[in-house]
Amino acid sequence: MMQLLQRPLALILSILLIIMPMAPLQAAIIGNETIINQAPSALTRDTMQELLGQESARQQMQAWGVSPELITARINRLTDAELARINQEADTLKAGGTNVLGVLLIIFIVFVITDVIGATNIFPFIHPVK
Repeated sequence: MMQLLQRPLALILSILLIIMPMAPLQAAIIGNETIINQAPSALTRDTMQELLGQESARQQMQAWGVSPELITARINRLTDAELARINQEADTLKAGGTNVLGVLLIIFIVFVITDVIGATNIFPFIHPVK
């Protein structure tokens, strides 16, 4: 019985060994730009965490009915495009002062948009578009 299976098994394994090198591989060199572009995201997330850690920011978020833990989790899930947009808006703030409410408003708008498209469910009064 074993001798009957040896020949077909050897043939199947030989074919697989021939086909295996032809399978597409996923390999690429990571450029310096990729590494450099990833570093500001962490700084932006840390900066946002610091801004939202301020007492006035916490009070405003609680007035909107959002818990600080939920905001922290959502900030960690922001994409690089969303972080870039928030960072761009933050650059337009007045120099010499931190306009926490302006940053909070931008973050609130991002959260509302993600709720409308159904990516998150932070605000119970917003129903996602189907």
